[in-house]
Amino acid sequence: MERAVYPGTFDPITNGHLDIIERAGKFVDELIIAVCVNTNKKPLFKIQKRAAMVKENVDLDNVKVKICRGLLTDFLKEENAKLIIRGLRAISDFEDEFQMALMNKKLDPEIETLMLVSKPKYNYLSSSLMKEISEFDGCVKGLVPENVRQELQDKQINPRGNSNGERKYN
Repeated sequence: MERAVYPGTFDPITNGHLDIIERAGKFVDELIIAVCVNTNKKPLFKIQKRAAMVKENVDLDNVKVKICRGLLTDFLKEENAKLIIRGLRAISDFEDEFQMALMNKKLDPEIETLMLVSKPKYNYLSSSLMKEISEFDGCVKGLVPENVRQELQDKQINPRGNSNGERKYN
């Protein structure tokens, strides 16, 4: 059985992430989405909420969602997986992804990394951009699942001084 792990912070999950999940799920018997802690990022949502948002938006029989709080290579060992799935949006992603793949290979020589190129319509999507757009009262409709759009909106308390917290562009 081929088991793969698609790691990320998913803060929040975007339609680009969902596309990678759907496509990767076709290549493996089981895909584990690892909602990870990244010490270089300050997440908007708690890890349990991020995992819940992922679960709410993935409806594939061969996909599971789990939380990863340590080294990804240790998580793969625990899950008896040897394949990491990563998404590439642009050339600028490649350098970081390549470095992570090499480090994971150094930590565990049996691990392989498969990079899937994003569909062009998702090349510009990132969780960071979704948070920033939402923070400044912009519309993320169609870029993230509807429940995630609502969660982003709910996180913005009294945006731009609106007394009722409603957004004018949603």
